[in-house]
Amino acid sequence: MASYLQDNQDRFLTELIDWLRIPSVSADPKFHGDVLKAADYLKTRLEEVGLENVELCQTAGNPIVYGEKIVDPSLPTVLVYGHYDVQPADPYELWTSGPFEPVIKDDKIYARGACDDKGQVYMHVKAFEVMMQNGGVPCNVKVMVEGEEEVGSSNLGIFVRENKEKLKADVILISDTGMIANDVPSIEVGLRGLSYHEVEVTGPNRDLHSGLYGGAVANPINVLCKMIASLHDENNHITIPGFYDNVDVLSEADRAELNQVPHSDEEFKQSIGLPATYGEEGYTTVERIGIRPTLDVNGIWGGYTGEGAKTVIASKAFAKISMRLVPHQTSDEITALFQKHFASIAPEGVTVKVHPHHGGEPVVTPTDSVAYKAAADAMETTFGKRPVPTRGGGSIPIVAMFKSELGIDTVLLGFGLDSDAIHSPNEHFGVFNFLKGIETIPLFYQNYAAAFSK
Repeated sequence: MASYLQDNQDRFLTELIDWLRIPSVSADPKFHGDVLKAADYLKTRLEEVGLENVELCQTAGNPIVYGEKIVDPSLPTVLVYGHYDVQPADPYELWTSGPFEPVIKDDKIYARGACDDKGQVYMHVKAFEVMMQNGGVPCNVKVMVEGEEEVGSSNLGIFVRENKEKLKADVILISDTGMIANDVPSIEVGLRGLSYHEVEVTGPNRDLHSGLYGGAVANPINVLCKMIASLHDENNHITIPGFYDNVDVLSEADRAELNQVPHSDEEFKQSIGLPATYGEEGYTTVERIGIRPTLDVNGIWGGYTGEGAKTVIASKAFAKISMRLVPHQTSDEITALFQKHFASIAPEGVTVKVHPHHGGEPVVTPTDSVAYKAAADAMETTFGKRPVPTRGGGSIPIVAMFKSELGIDTVLLGFGLDSDAIHSPNEHFGVFNFLKGIETIPLFYQNYAAAFSK
């Protein structure tokens, strides 16, 4: 298999670059045709590598690409999940090359979706090709790649509930996460949940002249800033009543073990150009990212933001606010608490609306399962080191949904790095990481199938 990968790696990269050229931005309706084009591209590639029953499964939104290879019903089945939609590329002016004009420089592939998640999905496509050209897959495979992950996967749950028999499997394999470093392999075993909102503060019935009205009316932008500032105290503790009631509190021993992962605050600060770390008092950077809930403003706007000056008091102000959740918190619970609290802290003179967007549940996956061991053994073979189990700060809401609806656990076999700038300008994915994923994934299948044959 190694020689086949070596002989075909340039073609694999060319195919990925062709896919990355398609701007499959699910959040912006103007890209809807491109989203469909990206789904068609993936369908064709899955057919070419030998998957069967490949289809575009229609939903109320974007289609789900499905394919399978059932070699023997008595063998275990792996269900691979990923997504072909990508984040918006804005602001375009901060990209050093076009977000949908992929380039390889410094041994990295630069493009929107290079790491999240097209590049990592395509590792699986090419891993299937490698296996099919070298004796076939050693167990059953099902593939389900959606086009709405970046906008909340609103139709995926419906599809899963309506197709439980079709999706029946023994484990789910996802590569939409990362590892510590290229010389420190790791597997994420925990993910935070999410509660995401847009808030709207309304004051006067129109924009007002700030000289004629300033000081006599509540300025929605000023009010919104004060409301947001009040959501944290001086220790960066979230002030929403009841927010921490169900937070899973790790023991001192568990916290000490978590902090054994290789981490340098100095390197962390340097990598993002900051003079100091920041966060909830009493916790390390590793803990703040992995085991503590957070509240962040993801966007804020209102009033005049064009060139020059325009002295107005805006009628409205807006913000997007997300909260990352940890085990035992639920998105419904936190959504309700946030809505109630945010409305309660609004002063007289404005009205407040809270519009929930999407949410997801936190999850911790087992490290003593056959599937986790198969993945860890595969990474140890290709990296020469045993991978470290880590808690990830991001959210993949469907992991908890898969557990509740299908009753199966997930292995998060990701090959990205924190420095890959996902969701940011100049997103990239290392050529090393892309090829290492293709090399490692077939070994996972071999190890997993072998464990069932003993």
